[in-house]
Amino acid sequence: MNRCRYFLFSLLILLGGCATYPDVNQERLASLPQHYSQFDVDLSWQVKTDGTQTSIDGELKNLRFEYMDDIEVWVAVLDAAGKTKAKSVSYINPHELKRGEIAPFSLRLPVPAPPGTKLRFTYKYSGTDGGEDKGQFGVQSFDSKVPGR
Repeated sequence: MNRCRYFLFSLLILLGGCATYPDVNQERLASLPQHYSQFDVDLSWQVKTDGTQTSIDGELKNLRFEYMDDIEVWVAVLDAAGKTKAKSVSYINPHELKRGEIAPFSLRLPVPAPPGTKLRFTYKYSGTDGGEDKGQFGVQSFDSKVPGR
């Protein structure tokens, strides 16, 4: 009976060491209110305006390349005529993002962006599939509106 208890106790300890923890970035990617997906990345974000400035916090997931680096996320606030009122950039860290990995981004714009304001997102990166692949530079843009409260 003691051997059986010892075996069960040892098994419990070993299995406890294999416990996995939730991927915070994956959970956040799924739970943020705004989303955009293309062949190369998934983006999700939230917009907060405090009266004098706007903050955008989000997650970016590498879908396409074995490695992405030099990743930038730019956001511009556009007026009714489509002219840029303000823009800001977030440089993604770590500098090298493997396929399937997710990294946070955050930026601040020096103007308020009330609901309905058009935002232009532009993301840039260098992507490679490894080996002798020299990589390629990618740029994508899309527009989004600040959601109502």
